Amino acid sequence: MSNTQSQKLMVEWHSINWRKLERSVYKLQKRIYQASKRGDVKAYRRLQKTLMKSWSARAISVRRVTQDNQGKKTAGVDGVKSLTPKQRLELTGNLNLGSKVSPTRRVWIPKPGTQEKRPLGIPTMKDRALQALVKLALEPEWEARFEPNSYGFRPGRSCQDAIGQIFTVISQKARYVLDADIAKCFDRINQEALLRKLNTFPTIRRQVRAWLKAGVMDGKQLFPTSEGTPQGGVISPLLANIALHGMEERIKQYAETLPTRKNHGKRQNRYALSLIRYADDFVILHENITVVQRCKEIISEWLHGMGLELKPSKTRLAHTLTQYEEEKPGFDFLGFTIQQFPQGKYHSKQGFKTIITPSKQKQMVHYEQIASVIDAHKAAPQAALISHLNPIIRGWANYYATVVSKVAYSDIDDLMYQKLNAWAKRRHPKKNGKWVSKRYWQSISGNNWVFATRKEGLTPLRLLNHADTPIVRHVKVKGESSPYDGNLVYWSTRMGKNPEMPTRVAILLKRQKGKCTHCDLFFRENDVLEVDHKIPKSQGGKDIYDNMQLLHRHCHDTKTANDGSPGIKSGCNSAEPKPTRKLERVQDKWVMRYA
Repeated sequence: MSNTQSQKLMVEWHSINWRKLERSVYKLQKRIYQASKRGDVKAYRRLQKTLMKSWSARAISVRRVTQDNQGKKTAGVDGVKSLTPKQRLELTGNLNLGSKVSPTRRVWIPKPGTQEKRPLGIPTMKDRALQALVKLALEPEWEARFEPNSYGFRPGRSCQDAIGQIFTVISQKARYVLDADIAKCFDRINQEALLRKLNTFPTIRRQVRAWLKAGVMDGKQLFPTSEGTPQGGVISPLLANIALHGMEERIKQYAETLPTRKNHGKRQNRYALSLIRYADDFVILHENITVVQRCKEIISEWLHGMGLELKPSKTRLAHTLTQYEEEKPGFDFLGFTIQQFPQGKYHSKQGFKTIITPSKQKQMVHYEQIASVIDAHKAAPQAALISHLNPIIRGWANYYATVVSKVAYSDIDDLMYQKLNAWAKRRHPKKNGKWVSKRYWQSISGNNWVFATRKEGLTPLRLLNHADTPIVRHVKVKGESSPYDGNLVYWSTRMGKNPEMPTRVAILLKRQKGKCTHCDLFFRENDVLEVDHKIPKSQGGKDIYDNMQLLHRHCHDTKTANDGSPGIKSGCNSAEPKPTRKLERVQDKWVMRYA
């Protein structure tokens, strides 16, 4: 292909009317959701076929895996990565479902806080785009059917929502709790049972079966995959949620068989017994220990049908207020410690108070991460150390900013000060403590102990303190709400109130009323957002809100290309210009990345 044709294809990709495509796909997804909600199987299957055949859905799927996703530059077994606009257009035209797929490439990543490693299966770019296309069709159908207290790997739901539901359940009455984890959930799911539960039309079933049976390449050796779903694929979290769908309803069915108390019926029994699940972690709560023990047996039987079992080392029975046998009161879930403490009736009508804090283990893991960064920067400038520490501190503090975290924040700040003080003294062994403190700690806004750079005429770069993060209670998502229900105002408003959303992005979301200024579409939960300067800093633009706008990542790429970047003007097929700031959705976390 000539250079002129190549440049034409690049311009063609960037000039696509993405607003029109997004609206077209979302309308179909909303209709699939509504048809699934009313149980019209014929209607939503017809709409799913229409969606997957549409050029709009294919183009969006390709854009999602080649431009938006965090792993867009990670290659599969074919070595293909970082596609150019020309290659994206070609892939969009060749995106057809079938039964022939490439094996995934196995990558081992460390588990935080442990010595274990988790296997990831990286599909090829084409398979990733196909999985994104199938997910566009399947997710609205299952979002209409998923249980209200399932929170993991679902659009619009987070860890804070699961913790909020636990607080709602136990805040009025102390309960026994079964805190359980499923052993190697992704690796052991019975594939045939999963396909039966998926219960979709033959085209998708054959394609999903092919992905499940594709095998993995670990180094130069091919291993078969006779069970489980590969972690790392675009569609894998959705398949895992489908496999575990029905646990809550099974527990509710058991609740209806329990003897009813006076003035109580089966409906009250269903509410009294709660199962709250986040991916493969779940808790069961009830005021009667016998009921909780029976629930453990029922869930074990139910999981056996999917080829799964509970992990004994991570399964425990406890009580939220008092000691049960040798188990201390309270339990840990998703990095939070949930426990109740006795209170006099003067302080609490119930006679106890529910306190949720960051777990001791997560505090230790977080401090060790900070200490390792400080140790790795023994000879680095102060500004480099601060730049590496601030994102770690901001992300961790924001995650726990919805619970009782001030004491934990202060404790970690104290430990961090001691570590930084040792770091500073080591750099100047012949100087006294007063000189060292004046060199590295400044007075800013009335605070005399701020670890910050000292540069004349420039704004100092300061280290964040955990304790400066305000505590704001999280408003739990409505039980059966979904981003596909059409209430875009509700969902765009919730994005700005997400506890892990950076302040700057939240302010811009509010200013823009939840819409992208480039395409004028509402931001949705799976979108990747970027802060753009209307007048670039290199051209004299100021770092103020009036000079900022919030864009989709792909809209930012298009704007940069239309502004005339060197790569586009010359017809070069290199990767698009990188923005200065990127906000990325990693599973259920918002992460601000700096280029």
